[in-house]
Amino acid sequence: MLLSRQLHSDQLTWNPSMRRSSRSTSASPLPRMLRTLLRALVRLRVLWIILIAALFLSGCVKYDVGIRYDGQNGGEIVQHVQLSDRLTHFSDAAQDWLRSVEQRTKQLGGRVKRLSNQELLVRIPFNNGANLEAKFNQFFQAETEPSVGDSNPELDLPKVTSHLTFTESNLLLLERNRLSFDVDLRSLGVLSANGNLLVSPGSLIDLEFNLNTPWGARSVNSSSEAVRQGNQLTWTLKPGEVNHLEAVFWIPSPLGIGTVAIALFVMGGSFVKSLLETPAEGQTLDSQLHNS
Repeated sequence: MLLSRQLHSDQLTWNPSMRRSSRSTSASPLPRMLRTLLRALVRLRVLWIILIAALFLSGCVKYDVGIRYDGQNGGEIVQHVQLSDRLTHFSDAAQDWLRSVEQRTKQLGGRVKRLSNQELLVRIPFNNGANLEAKFNQFFQAETEPSVGDSNPELDLPKVTSHLTFTESNLLLLERNRLSFDVDLRSLGVLSANGNLLVSPGSLIDLEFNLNTPWGARSVNSSSEAVRQGNQLTWTLKPGEVNHLEAVFWIPSPLGIGTVAIALFVMGGSFVKSLLETPAEGQTLDSQLHNS
């Protein structure tokens, strides 16, 4: 009996240390989970910013660049920029950027048409292939280079490098032209630590490049497929990647056609002259025999 009472009293004895250890063991995993979750959210803050921007600014920029090549006498560089109302209301830097596009266009002898407060149509004429290459590279290189007197930090654009090369080969009656365009748009994407593309702002920016020629063009060695509509080729540029576009097209050579036409005219004149002179020589010979 004494032994049973002692065991019963031991079971009813309250031990505070045991309750505290059991409570701490059951409560400790929750703070650890919260800390882990908060650390993960902090690491992914850039991703959340991009996703929120894609939700509220979807389709905010439409940027089309085109070349209309009429022939040996040149053509036009055509640029169409359209910003959404949400973007122009979001920051005054959008209007400042449009004004800088207008200024650079006028410096190259081009024309600017304001279709609306958020939309521009730019036309820059060129005389030949060499002039096209010079004006195109000057216009788009100046777009990402900060001007000396620019003190507005909102106008700092992502570093986008581009280069256009244009070569001409005269084959008498025809001229073979080759256009090559390289543009690095990796600064428009969000990259991971190992260089892989995490987020591409394709829903924010719509970039296109088109080429219009008299007889149409053929896309070769390009990083993306071209869509043909009549005599125009259109490529969709991919943000977050290096884009390479290349095309070959033929145009008639007025100089070569004129040279061949002149040569044919001279040869035809000489042939007609020889036909007219042959009967005259025959009549002279007959008259001499008759007189003798």
